[in-house]
Amino acid sequence: MKVDARRVSRFLENPGSCRFVLLHGVDAGLIRHRAQLLTDAVMDGPADPFRLVWLNRDEIARLPEETAALALTMGRRIIRVRDAGDASLAAVRAAAGGRGDALVVLEAAELASRSKLRSFIEDLSDGAAIACYPEEGRALDDAIRAVMAADGIAVRPDALEWLHMHLGADHDATRAELEKLALYVGVGGEAGLDAAEACIGEAASLSLDDSLFAASSGDAAGADRALGLAFAEGTAPVGALRAATYHFQRLHRARLAMEASGLAAGEAARQSRPPVFFRRLSAFTTALEAWSSAGLLRALQVIASGERECKRTGAPDVTLCRQIFAQLARQAAARRAAHG
Repeated sequence: MKVDARRVSRFLENPGSCRFVLLHGVDAGLIRHRAQLLTDAVMDGPADPFRLVWLNRDEIARLPEETAALALTMGRRIIRVRDAGDASLAAVRAAAGGRGDALVVLEAAELASRSKLRSFIEDLSDGAAIACYPEEGRALDDAIRAVMAADGIAVRPDALEWLHMHLGADHDATRAELEKLALYVGVGGEAGLDAAEACIGEAASLSLDDSLFAASSGDAAGADRALGLAFAEGTAPVGALRAATYHFQRLHRARLAMEASGLAAGEAARQSRPPVFFRRLSAFTTALEAWSSAGLLRALQVIASGERECKRTGAPDVTLCRQIFAQLARQAAARRAAHG
């Protein structure tokens, strides 16, 4: 069966008689987190090494015998399989046809709906498939607030907007960065924009910001160079495109303000909320001068289309992301040249 998104939390806390759980998607941190929740639910206490078995992809042939084996101590066994995929189907099918009440947790990358392993698990009466994708939109905002609220910390709107842009691509990385921010602010404090900028993902965020501002102002080489650094520092292509969406939405709001009230680009940049970091004002102003509001809307459509393509199974997401950034930079450069 496919577990409804509204039931995921309850299922992870109590998988019941389910024997096979497939966790798949692009958020590796969320997959690990949910696999651990299932492990904790079965163990109901400290992990028992006699009840927990790890299998790598090249050990999958052992799955049927491990599933049928009895625990040396009391309690249900759990078998966690790393890097599962369609090549694992034969072993999973054999294990499903055998005896044993062990819970098998299969951790996989994103699997298309036509995936043989995914289809098999979804059709099992004692199987469950759970998609694991990055938090976004309201879900990401709620997660940020919840993590900070655990320490009684309030998040100011400008900080929330900035955090939304820089976090969310990976569940574990997001929580680690927010815990660092909570430690920086202190219990019962308030997280503002200055605090968020001071301690959230310094290297990767700066490289990604460099790439975004270079792309929107027409520097294709600089955009690609900085984007490569962001990837090397752990930024995911989907996360980079989500940040590009936020950046171009911000430009679009400022450009609309220019067109509605006759503001100069520099003044519109200075009035943008949340405030543009002073070192970025020049690049932001250059981008506002280059783009029209209609052009920015078309750029946002290109980014949205690219994000959808990157989420497809087997898509060359890094290459696609770099192509989109290069396309945006070329368009900005052409617009600047046309305006003289």
